Amino acid sequence: MSTSANDHLPPSRRMRLAVLGSTGSIGVNTLDVAARHPDRFEVVALAAATQVDKMLAQCARFKPRVAVLASEPHARELARRVAQENLPTRVESGPNAIETVASAPDVDAVMAAIVGAAGLAPCLAAAHAGKRLLLANKEALVVGGDVFLRAVRAGGATLLPIDSEHSAIFQSLPEDPATWPARVEKIILTASGGPFRTRDPATLREVTPDQACAHPNWVMGRKISVDSATMMNKALEVIEARYLFGMPPDKLEVVIHPQSVVHSMVQYRDTSVVAQLGTPDMRVPIAYGLAWPDRLASGAAPLDFRALGVLTFESLDAAGHAERFPGLRLAWEVLAAPPGTCAVLNAANEMAVAAFLGKSIRFDQIDRVNRETLARVLSDRPDDLPALLALDARARAVAGQIAGQLAR
Repeated sequence: MSTSANDHLPPSRRMRLAVLGSTGSIGVNTLDVAARHPDRFEVVALAAATQVDKMLAQCARFKPRVAVLASEPHARELARRVAQENLPTRVESGPNAIETVASAPDVDAVMAAIVGAAGLAPCLAAAHAGKRLLLANKEALVVGGDVFLRAVRAGGATLLPIDSEHSAIFQSLPEDPATWPARVEKIILTASGGPFRTRDPATLREVTPDQACAHPNWVMGRKISVDSATMMNKALEVIEARYLFGMPPDKLEVVIHPQSVVHSMVQYRDTSVVAQLGTPDMRVPIAYGLAWPDRLASGAAPLDFRALGVLTFESLDAAGHAERFPGLRLAWEVLAAPPGTCAVLNAANEMAVAAFLGKSIRFDQIDRVNRETLARVLSDRPDDLPALLALDARARAVAGQIAGQLAR
């Protein structure tokens, strides 16, 4: 993970922060951490999709220089209300404006928390501009892969993972990445198992969107909550770990850990294991990414070992898990396929989850949409952003057709 000049700010100057996806759960938690340290962080830009009320409240509190909504009609409404309240924030709209914010000279660090493939272009813009890039958008790596990593290297950006699992791995690895291949035996990602870890697989066809979004440990958006319920989220995290840490896929393992206290682990060549533990609160990895290599108060409750109770772990081979979480195995399959196949899986899954949340397909049909899309859309090995977006669009079109056929 390369470093840039942004990691050596004068101690007298606050880090200037842009939060992409500011109205989502990661964005809200990022702003909470930043607000606890006004001497260290200045929020200069916010970006989101359509939520006018939440964005207006954030503009009133943090007074950023610019706020962007992807939707032009919603941006017009925000601009009217910002002017009405006499706030010092310029309002812009559209994807290009979000990319401009991500690469702006007056931004030191970018929290990339826009959900889905829509976050890839601003992540690339921030990478090319050499920003401290706090990556909560896993699709930047799942879809972008080597294209994204080349941009990070070319721009001299600092790439820091914000997913709790990848942050845990980063904290558990040796400081010098050059030593990882010789010292590390494998990376072990933990998964909670979501709301259906013990549910009879035969009843999954009856699952409703509200049930799938009721995660037992984490408060998240609806799309990522459904991904957690199918464990497709963990499949995407395996792919992300492959690119973030350069480990071969056969050195990546997943175990189910229902308590979500051990966030992930690294096993070394001598068989010792280093793990990162903490309460299930996204402010912990966010604070680490904001302050790295320092640490600062996150606002999360400390882990109380006296009240912790039992920590348990389950193999993916345990009874019923293969039927409950069929999509997890796709991670290793697409990593073994031609470059770009990961992008096809991501696009298919986004379409399938949207169809499920829209109640046009069943929960147990999400995996079918993903697998049939992978069978129909062959990767053409994209090597730049336009090629990635074209492949993404092609996969979405096919997945949409498959979901439509299942809905009839």
